[in-house]
Amino acid sequence: MLSPDFDLGNTVAFVAVQPSNTNNDKGGQGEDFGKSSPVGLVLLILFFIAVFFLVKSMNKHLKRVPASFDEPAEAKPAAEPEKKD
Repeated sequence: MLSPDFDLGNTVAFVAVQPSNTNNDKGGQGEDFGKSSPVGLVLLILFFIAVFFLVKSMNKHLKRVPASFDEPAEAKPAAEPEKKD
């Protein structure tokens, strides 16, 4: 519930007359906006190298996975008769 002191008309008028930015109205973007540092470039390159090695390792491990985990039919041991001594 709104307090009795709340007046929507004055609040909207106050927000509407606030002065714009002094940076040529760029919306809060300073002159360094959009420029990345060399540290960011190094981190990005390191991430790409890490992803390369992770994909290479994953492919090596996936080559070792059998096509099917079902046991072949001929590999099942037949029931051997018990030897009576």
